[in-house]
Amino acid sequence: MAPSTVPAPGRPAGHPTGHVPGSPLPRVARPVELPPVHGALVCVALPALAVCSEHGQLTGEGPEGVYAAGRRLLSRCVLRVAGREPVALQGRMVSAERAVFLGVLRVPGEAGPDPGLTVERTRSADGTERVTLRSTVGRPLRLPVELALGTDLADLGAVATGKPGPELAASVHGTGLRWTGSDGRSATVTADPAPTDSLAAAGVLRWEAELAPGTAFTIRLRIRGEAAARPAGASGARPGRPGGHLLAEVRAEADDPRPGELLRTSVEDLRALLQRTPEHSADVYLAAGVPWRCGPVTAEALWAARMALPLGTRLAVTTLRAIGRTQLAGDGTESGRFPGLLRDAGPRLPPRCTGIEATLAFPSVLAEARRWGVASTDLEELLPVAERCLEWLRRVVGADGLVPDPGPTRPRWAETQAHAHRAALLGADLLDSCGRPGGDALRDAAGTLRERFRRAFWTDDRAGGPVLARTADGGTRHRPGGWAAHLLDTGLLGGGRYAQGLLDAAETERVARLLGTPALDSGWGLRGLGAKEPDHNPFGHRTGAVRTHDTAVAVAGLAAAGHGKEAASLLRGLLDAAEAFGYRLPEMYAGEQRTTGGRPVPHPAACRPAAVAAAGAVHALLALAGIRPDAPGRSVSVHPLPSVPLGAIRLSGLVVAGEPFAVRVSGLGLGMVEEAADGLQLGV
Repeated sequence: MAPSTVPAPGRPAGHPTGHVPGSPLPRVARPVELPPVHGALVCVALPALAVCSEHGQLTGEGPEGVYAAGRRLLSRCVLRVAGREPVALQGRMVSAERAVFLGVLRVPGEAGPDPGLTVERTRSADGTERVTLRSTVGRPLRLPVELALGTDLADLGAVATGKPGPELAASVHGTGLRWTGSDGRSATVTADPAPTDSLAAAGVLRWEAELAPGTAFTIRLRIRGEAAARPAGASGARPGRPGGHLLAEVRAEADDPRPGELLRTSVEDLRALLQRTPEHSADVYLAAGVPWRCGPVTAEALWAARMALPLGTRLAVTTLRAIGRTQLAGDGTESGRFPGLLRDAGPRLPPRCTGIEATLAFPSVLAEARRWGVASTDLEELLPVAERCLEWLRRVVGADGLVPDPGPTRPRWAETQAHAHRAALLGADLLDSCGRPGGDALRDAAGTLRERFRRAFWTDDRAGGPVLARTADGGTRHRPGGWAAHLLDTGLLGGGRYAQGLLDAAETERVARLLGTPALDSGWGLRGLGAKEPDHNPFGHRTGAVRTHDTAVAVAGLAAAGHGKEAASLLRGLLDAAEAFGYRLPEMYAGEQRTTGGRPVPHPAACRPAAVAAAGAVHALLALAGIRPDAPGRSVSVHPLPSVPLGAIRLSGLVVAGEPFAVRVSGLGLGMVEEAADGLQLGV
């Protein structure tokens, strides 16, 4: 999770905090114990969501409820038929935004153990619910049905910190109930058909259900929230749901059916996580994760948009535009950087700055979006922001030739140097291709960074390999973990070439072997910290849990570097984990070693769905084909994994140069482009 904790009520995790030059940096939020959500069914269509238990009843416990724009509109919705709750049999997601719950009841007076009444509930993130009773009893039934409803209208931050407040009193409102908070906000529930009776003091609606043999009785609920009265002249417009046109309908047809399921679910989750900025409705980005990290645009939104580039460039453009508006202006040392919270880096390391991560990601994402086919008008609009990011990068490189994090300790992170190196090389290529100056200076900076990295972050002692971080006093932190995957991540240049990596061939091979060891490869994905380290914790978000993003980056990086065996092993583990999680991968899960017949263990506080997990699944699966586009150069090539770890596969519905793209990889590892834009030169 990043940032690792939920801040005070009213402030969603991941909220970027501005940093005025010369002022103290924002502090890491005080840790809180988040309510467990690993067993919850989460319906998402941001800014709306519903958090449900598998039994389907909303009991008001923990984070359960229906939310809109960070406010819990309904926390309690308990169904009783003839005074009894249905026996819960199954709860499952049928789409990213809808869950279905099935239960049964024995009808009073019926002989035998067989239930005669089926109860099906369908709950959607948008605040609608349908309750259907079906009778298989051979006589007419007349049964009392009641729904006990309630809410605290709590802010999601208050729910996360365990301080939601008391349940509010209800009043009768039309065909349902209404609750009003002290701040003037309110929520209403309307029912169809209208209830035959209501008891507002208890929040109860009642019906008399008449069921002939083989018939059904259905109740439809609609939950809506209302803000407090706005001042005169204030706009009442609220941005609606972003359209699904931002992401293409990618499909996978394979010998193994699981890649198709994972791609379908991941794209569905990405669409559900899309939201608009309140001030600029055209600025659409991905929320970091549900339910705890639905705040404003963060570095994860950029990473996810980059990994989703094969689904089209529009999401990358709108995300870049949204975060570009937050860029710090002026002529100071911080000019050109993006603001951001400090990210917890584990109990033994100083926090990291998310603003640094976003600043280094911006030019890289724009440069790669250009290779996939971003429109020239969008490129012209965003290029000045990228130039200011690159100017900041050249300015902040210290005397040691490395990029430090801000703050008193000013640590140097190996992963940050990899991001900076990629930004410099892709940024230089971007400036050159757009006829802008500064490319040579950036390539020189990248060369210096490679040289200094080798001195500061690489050891040839018994432990050997890359060092995670260096502190200002010269100390090192040698902590092998999934973070090392980012050292292999490069980026696309013209002609379908990858940018020169931070590591040379021998170092790349050493990192590849490291990522393939049982100490890091849990069998379900990469651990955040090696299992042999003294403070390894399989549930530690920085000390041993499997982070889906790191695993996806490792699969793609290893495949691009020619280490297909290690890439295939991690990909198979990730796919097996996805199957166990119903193809909705969480942002992280426990780094327990895989055993025969075992299943990946969920992390109780992990967001699911999460942007980098859903986009990471797309990123990892597309490494099977190794698509390398160069839309400005009117070419595209494919470089499949020769080991064919999942058998033959066909990927369609992708977008290259603004047109549909499809590729097939045979069971022998041979690639063939089946559909592409007119005029593209194809290579395999």
